[in-house]
Order: sequence, then C-alpha cells, then structure tokens
Amino acid sequence: MNILVTGGAGYIGSVVAERLLESGHTPIIYDDLSKGHREAVLPGAALVTGDLTDARKLEECLRTNRVEAVIHLAASSLVGESMSIPSRYFRNNTVAGIELLDTMLACGVMRIVFSSTAAVYGEPETTPIIEDSVQRPTNPYGESKLAFEKVLRWYDVAYGMKYASLRYFNAAGATARLGEHHDPETHLIPIVLNCALGARPEVAVFGDDYPTPDGTCIRDYIHVADLANAHILALGALDGGSRIYNLGNGNGYSVSEVIEAARRITGQKIAARVAPRRPGDPAVLVASSDLIKRALRWDPKHSELDAIIESAWQWHRAHPRGYES
Repeated sequence: MNILVTGGAGYIGSVVAERLLESGHTPIIYDDLSKGHREAVLPGAALVTGDLTDARKLEECLRTNRVEAVIHLAASSLVGESMSIPSRYFRNNTVAGIELLDTMLACGVMRIVFSSTAAVYGEPETTPIIEDSVQRPTNPYGESKLAFEKVLRWYDVAYGMKYASLRYFNAAGATARLGEHHDPETHLIPIVLNCALGARPEVAVFGDDYPTPDGTCIRDYIHVADLANAHILALGALDGGSRIYNLGNGNGYSVSEVIEAARRITGQKIAARVAPRRPGDPAVLVASSDLIKRALRWDPKHSELDAIIESAWQWHRAHPRGYES
C-alpha cells in the first residue's frame, strides 16, 4: 500500500515509516523539514518537501504517488510554546489538518491515522485514563488536537472518511537506526541523556510541588517502536470503522524516577535543578491502553522504563550530535 506520512522526517514519523517499510508498504514522506531531518528518511521511502497548506503540491503528491491512506503526524507540539503562541497551534494543528482532509477528499483518499495526544484530557479525573474520560485540555496544544479529532468525526459522518485517532502518551526510546533529535530539545529522556554525554550541564525539573509521591510530574512512557506498530495495526483495521485509542504502557514514572534510572543506566552523574512549573502541565498522565490491546491485539514489546532509556542511550551514544553527526 502507498501511504503518505506527514511529518515523516520527524522522530515518531521516521520510525513509523521504518515500520511501514518492514511491513511491505511504500511510505511517501511529506515534510517541510522545519523540525524533521532529511537523514531520518530511510532508503525505500520517498521524500516530498512541502507544507500541508500548499494544496496544489499536496494534491500532486497524492495523485502522482497513488496514495491509498494517510498517517498524519505533522504538528506543532510544544506545550509551553502553545501557551504563549496559541495561534500557531490552531493554524498548524487544526487548520492545516483541514486542508489535508479536503485535499484527500479531492483525491479520493478516504483513510487516515491521526497522531493525537494525551493532552486532550487535561487534568484527568481518574487514573489510568480511558478513552471515554472527560476531555478538558489545559493548553492550546491539546485543544488544537482535540479540535481536529472533532473535525475527523464530522468528516466521517459527512463523507465516510474513516479515521483512527491515536492519543499518545510520552514517546521515548530509539530503534537501531533512528532516534530523537529536536532543536530545541524539550523532551525529558533525551535531555537527561544529553547531560550524561556532557552536552548539557543539568536537567531542569519543572516543579517539585505537584500532588505526587515525590512532587514531580508523572508520565506514561511508550517506546517509539511500539507506537509505530500501533499505527500499522490501526491502519489495517480502518475498514471496520473509525476508532479512538490511547497509546501508553499503563505505568507512570515521575521526573525524578526517570533521572535516577538514567543515572543508573549510563553510569554518569546527572545534575538536576528544580525550576518553576510550566504553565499547562498536568500532574499525572497515565493511560489505560486496554482497548487497543483487546481490539487490535497490540502488544508493546518494550514496556519497562529501563529498556526504553537503554535503547535511547545506545542511539545517543552513537549519535552524540543527533543527525548532525
């Protein structure tokens, strides 16, 4: 199957494309390379450099490559930035998404897997979070993703476009060839590992007064390869109708626990400094992924935090400057 992967030169998108190649599909990467890396596009995957709002180029890409389905990962995704520049998030995550859907309709492409987020839930009323939990985002990033989920529902009602919305928790880890490299880097595990490599002096811990056992935020970490596998399963199940799934491990780890695990795995001293809370950060986000496990037989292979960090550490040691090296 020919599958368009928007944002396919980014961290998660590149691993999704890698998994598609391994599964016998042909990924066509559509990425403006503002955050992605040309070096993360593997042989066998075509790269089209473009913006989702360029309807003419996007339509040409869909038609020329005879695209049959879309996996949509392109987005702005910094929670803190979304609090100060909300317009960027609604423009890139919601409006550009609608442009994509309209171009898909024009080309007769009626299946899409969407990279959503646990941020749609906001501060959860119960833990672990299930798909029917109240959705009350605490930041524009989560709100923009939730808005697009609602658009997807109505495009299904109006046009019959089938979708799977995958609400990610914290993607982490690496494969043998592909890892996490952002500029600026805002994700905890690569920041901690950069400290272990000596590329950063310390880790900023944003708040130690949350209502958690050690006062730091608790998150559910999922290995990026397991995340990619879920996309393949969701894509294959679209003929059965549209669905929404959580993707996580069901285990929460605090910021302090992640730092301590990285110290143990790397054998390095990693300095940590408490900083003020970031606006819009919920205290605890932990998923129940029972629905996708039952419905699609999704079976995460890297559920332990140590295994996730170890895989990331191996990649970062081999690529101390990310894709620049």
